[in-house]
Amino acid sequence: MYGFVLLILVLTAVQAARLDNRQAGPSVTISNDTIVGSSSLGIDSFKGISFAQPPVGNLRLRPPQPIVQNFGTIQATGSPKACPQFFTQANTGLLPQDVLSTVLYSPLVQEITNAGEDCLTLNVQRPSNTNPSSKLPVLFWIFGGGFEVGSTSTYDGGSIIRKSLSVDEPVIYVSTNYRVGGFGFLAGNELAEEHSTNLGLRDQRLALQWVAENIAAFGGDPDKVTIFGESAGSISVFDHTVINGGDNTYKGKPLFRGAIMSSGCQLPALDVRTPRAQEVFDTVVKEAGCSTTSDKLSCLRSVDYITFLNAANSVPGLFSYQSFVLSYFPRPDAGDAFYSESPDISIASGRFTKVPVIIGDQEDEGTLFALFSPNLTTNNDLASYLVYYFPENPNAEQNVRALLATYPDAPLLGQPAGSPFRTGVLNNLYPQFKRLAAVRGDFTFNLLARRAYLHAVSPSIKAWSYISSYLYGTPVAGTFHGSDLIFTFGLLGDADVNPITDAIQTYLVSFVNHLDPNVVGAKTKWPLWRENGSVPLLMDFLVAGKSQLIPDDFRQDSYEYLLGHQAEFRV
Repeated sequence: MYGFVLLILVLTAVQAARLDNRQAGPSVTISNDTIVGSSSLGIDSFKGISFAQPPVGNLRLRPPQPIVQNFGTIQATGSPKACPQFFTQANTGLLPQDVLSTVLYSPLVQEITNAGEDCLTLNVQRPSNTNPSSKLPVLFWIFGGGFEVGSTSTYDGGSIIRKSLSVDEPVIYVSTNYRVGGFGFLAGNELAEEHSTNLGLRDQRLALQWVAENIAAFGGDPDKVTIFGESAGSISVFDHTVINGGDNTYKGKPLFRGAIMSSGCQLPALDVRTPRAQEVFDTVVKEAGCSTTSDKLSCLRSVDYITFLNAANSVPGLFSYQSFVLSYFPRPDAGDAFYSESPDISIASGRFTKVPVIIGDQEDEGTLFALFSPNLTTNNDLASYLVYYFPENPNAEQNVRALLATYPDAPLLGQPAGSPFRTGVLNNLYPQFKRLAAVRGDFTFNLLARRAYLHAVSPSIKAWSYISSYLYGTPVAGTFHGSDLIFTFGLLGDADVNPITDAIQTYLVSFVNHLDPNVVGAKTKWPLWRENGSVPLLMDFLVAGKSQLIPDDFRQDSYEYLLGHQAEFRV
């Protein structure tokens, strides 16, 4: 008996000590919370701060709702829950893949991987000596993952903050979760009718509004926010420049003053009511067991989490044979002012936010995506494969074949055609691999996205552009999509030990502080994209942190064809 009482007393004391230790962490008071974080190596971290009501039950598949009640004191020190992930397609009828998806989307694995619907949180990291009067510029990070996977837990901003402190240009880092996959980007007529489309973008926008209202309490300056993203996050950054017709204000003030886009930009797209989007919706409804109900959305909102997760993930995923066009991504909704038109129309019409930008890509953006189509062995195979993705274009066959004609079918040794680029006949995993990788990369990233965007906006905004080739020579992959994350976040060592990280972070910190990448550090001067006149210039990030300026005129024939036919290539 006495031993039991002693044990209770000891456990109570230990718990009290833990509570005292948590309370001793940095704390910030905002309108409806006191938020207690943690400190380590000169950085304060506040993780898992809710910025919206949990999008569960009747709030599933609806725009995010602001938090209105007070929570008191919350401990922002744990690992935030990730939004539901779309790792692989479910219910395919193929035994190995269905076994895998059954395991991945089981309640146990969802618990182990810390995923679930109550996920709309953000993280704030700052130098430990920051106080409300510091007014530091803010870097707002939006993760990528094909609009199907990703969470804030993967992207710690500590390395960037340490770099900012080393050059005496401190920054605050904010990262946000948002709904992905069918939870965040399901489209179709039914959702359009109730203005519940592009929910992931709406989540991001509400997180930006939270920053506008609360970041000053953490020592940040709400007037000095730069939005930054990679891949789907980069496309999202671009989308925030055209949302609401280019109006990025909230309560009369801009939500951001600069934008950084890494591997992603404008993506010409068809409306949420397009037959392909409706087909995805109908598939999800069927797999959820809601096909015979009169109110399909009410049914989708009422089924349990695992049922809806498997239904939402029953369509082709990011790394699948049909990955050229994703099942889930932002589509314009003509009936809603939030995101009402294809991005190429917004840019051509001047309906975009006029802020300075940095925008760039990896040299071999398409290689990873081309790994999953090994049956494409002839030019006709590749043409048929691509034509499928433009069903509303009556001239798709003609357009695709004209585009493919700008990519040699059998490159000779030394020719700069096919990705990985500059490797001649090497690395051609299957007969059409390098051509598909080149087209995939140029369509989504290097040419139709980045360069077409710059062509339209550079006269009206300051724009710096880059390409990364630091992994040139990597077999099959080259400088592949996503490889920039290794260096941006210091995964191979901070800037003091990794020269590539040092170069990238120096320009990054300079831009966040001064809206110019050239103010901080003695790096190669990075001119504006149009500064050279008729031939724009790119910063090329090379191995060992070396940089050089190169003309942005590669694959000019392909670029000119894509530029002149953006409307025909809406997906």
